Amino acid sequence: MAPLWVRSYTATSCIGQGLAPMLESLEQHRSGLKLCDFETVDINTFIGEVDGVDAQRLPDELQAFNCRNTRLAELALRQDGFDETVHGAVGRWGKSRIGVFVGTSTAGILQTELAYRRRDASSGELPDDFLYGPTHNSFSVADYVRRRFGLEGPAVAVSSACASSAKVFGSARRMIEAGVIDAALVGGTDSLCLTTLYGFHSLQLTSPLPCRPFDQARDGISIGEAGAFAWLERMPDSLDADSILLRGVGESSDAYHMSAPHPEGLGARRAMQSALHAAQLEPADIDYINVHGTGTPSNDRSESQAITSVFGPTTPCSSTKGATGHTLGAAGALEAVISALAIQHGLMPGGVHTATIDPTLTAHYIRENRRGTVATVLSNSFGFGGSNCSLIFGAAG
Repeated sequence: MAPLWVRSYTATSCIGQGLAPMLESLEQHRSGLKLCDFETVDINTFIGEVDGVDAQRLPDELQAFNCRNTRLAELALRQDGFDETVHGAVGRWGKSRIGVFVGTSTAGILQTELAYRRRDASSGELPDDFLYGPTHNSFSVADYVRRRFGLEGPAVAVSSACASSAKVFGSARRMIEAGVIDAALVGGTDSLCLTTLYGFHSLQLTSPLPCRPFDQARDGISIGEAGAFAWLERMPDSLDADSILLRGVGESSDAYHMSAPHPEGLGARRAMQSALHAAQLEPADIDYINVHGTGTPSNDRSESQAITSVFGPTTPCSSTKGATGHTLGAAGALEAVISALAIQHGLMPGGVHTATIDPTLTAHYIRENRRGTVATVLSNSFGFGGSNCSLIFGAAG
């Protein structure tokens, strides 16, 4: 594939709203996880909640979209001048030549959960002010982003569990290469809700402690929320050496089990190999891997096997979910932004909360931050049902 220019990017999570506070948290090896006190949830677990989401206001003409997920998206879009970049690009490319690709797993399902509490006592009908289409519907956040910027090109919502907002990069790339569009706004938003917290708890996948990816005592995930976005364009004639490029996208589906990964990481391995092939790179060209690393026994084991089978035991890797929590459908975009920060600032973020690395895992997992040249990063995102996506980012110079 021809590389694409990541002209602008931003993210908001529990470790910071915008690039500067997020980078500071990563550099200080700091986690944003806290004991769960969200809504009415009564579970002994940790969460990554973003401050100020409920206070965020949407534009008056888009109030129909008002729900936690869209407010989180709006909060993220306003960071780092990203919305200004989009407005400027609209004048350059034209409204119909820009695509919108947003990943989410549960969209605004919290709005439905809240509405069910207010059902009519006799008929069971939902309240009249509940609007499914612009809130709970999976397409709602993509529709919101398109309308917010007045865009008229293709708009797509990708909902493939925890690979959702990594796969949007592949969707955008294909449409740009096909000549359907010239630029794309990609990203993901997933917000806290009762369904995911109680759902993962019922699967015995939530940890009572902050998640500890690749730790020998790891026992589950910590659910977080995030909004992250990037602007993709074709390569211009010249770029600064520190500009970020999307160099490779690899996707696979192992379809091994509804919720468990393939025990040998078959689909993960294929996704990583495909990304390397697309980028025309060899495994030795990757300086750092941002692993999916959820902190569950099965995920970390299968991913470690897959990484070792492709890269051997020496390429440094870590999971940033100990800092941000697992942001589900937003994880791919959030960790794409973290990968870009790693390249621009020469930082390999160590795995927060991981105390003792599982000696049976063969990948080269790092607990502490490392400094040095980080020219190329591979980022993994894997979802339920075996939906796998690997992205490769690199510096232009």
